[in-house]
Amino acid sequence: MTDKSHILIVEDDLDLSEMLNAYFRVQGYEVQTAAWGEDAVRLTQEVRPDLVVLDIRLPDIDGYEVCRRLRTHRRTQDVPIIFLTEKRDRVDKLVGLELGVVDYITKPFDIQELRLRVRNALRRANQASLVNPVTNLPEGPVVDERLGKVILENDPWAMLLMTIMGLDNFREMYGFVASDDVLRAVSLMMNNAVREVGNETDFIGHLAPHDFIIITGSEHLAGIRERVELRLNQSMEYFYPLKDRDKAKQAMEENRLKLVIGQIESSSGPFNDLDALKSAILKSREL
Repeated sequence: MTDKSHILIVEDDLDLSEMLNAYFRVQGYEVQTAAWGEDAVRLTQEVRPDLVVLDIRLPDIDGYEVCRRLRTHRRTQDVPIIFLTEKRDRVDKLVGLELGVVDYITKPFDIQELRLRVRNALRRANQASLVNPVTNLPEGPVVDERLGKVILENDPWAMLLMTIMGLDNFREMYGFVASDDVLRAVSLMMNNAVREVGNETDFIGHLAPHDFIIITGSEHLAGIRERVELRLNQSMEYFYPLKDRDKAKQAMEENRLKLVIGQIESSSGPFNDLDALKSAILKSREL
């Protein structure tokens, strides 16, 4: 596995595309190129880039349309995009900003300036990736750091893993807004439960996008679990759009959305490393 950032360059000028490809590879990046907008969209669904350098003027669909499509897919909605174009009109820049473009550079450009803009955009994206964009709960390195701290300390602890099963199918049926509302609601229930029966040192984060983890004390484990389960079961039908509310009971019976819980305590160990601890909590789920 590589730690190199992956850049997709979408540019129909083949000489410029090859030059940028060679330049950024020398800078230590993994690089893909596309000369057509449709190809660029397809490539992002095959391998998610860390950043896209996107020309506005393309032979098929323009850069604006490529950007719109990337923003409508959950996989690529947060990928930073830098527009690379000959256009200098203020309106063009405003359209790009409305689409969530992080930067805008016009041709002819200074390659060193582009390199710095790419570096800065990737740094901002990496900083943002420390929290889940939907729930604002920590994920990735922050969660790993907290789990590593648990392994090193001798204090007793307990963990709850709460997974929302069926959310991918739910999103396909009702869209990103509805599925994101589910994640936000679940995170709110967990925060409320921890605040009510846990303590200020408890930790809530994401082990994966649909996997929530709570680190608490053994004495608080049952109370937190009971509150989250009760409130989520009471709220499940309200996650469905009003027009489908009558179908909610049937959908629940078919387990379109289901809370699956796992739990372990420090007495289940010892755990020698982070992978062993993660494996144990994942295996504890009642699938």
